[in-house]
Amino acid sequence: MKIKLNWNNKMAFSSITPSGHEIKMDAGEEIGGSNSGSRPTELLLNAVAGCTGIDIISILAKMRLEPTKFYMDVEGQRADDHPKKFTDIHIHYSLEGDLPEEKVVRAIQLSVDKYCTVAHSLSATIRVSYSINGMETKGV
Repeated sequence: MKIKLNWNNKMAFSSITPSGHEIKMDAGEEIGGSNSGSRPTELLLNAVAGCTGIDIISILAKMRLEPTKFYMDVEGQRADDHPKKFTDIHIHYSLEGDLPEEKVVRAIQLSVDKYCTVAHSLSATIRVSYSINGMETKGV
């Protein structure tokens, strides 16, 4: 997967995702941004919840179950010191419909424990490499 991120001004960046959707990111005015887009950390929490949500809907569909309503409340706790990474993410799932509790629990467990790429990427050891203006580096 490849993404090209464009700097727009000050702290603002935008990209078109491989699936053709625009994402805008910016910092708050208090640190030099213009508040013209979401914070990257906000997108990260949305990505975790969205990933598990898609998994859960898919798993429930395979069980021939369909919620009539589904939403998630997501709360992320971050460390006080830099890099201020997320230390805890709690997702409260609210589903309505004719859904046996044990099936919903199973769908959530499968997503969180096995399938959610985003959640598993957060706990992975990720090798970051980079190049600058075409010159390769060893990476971090």
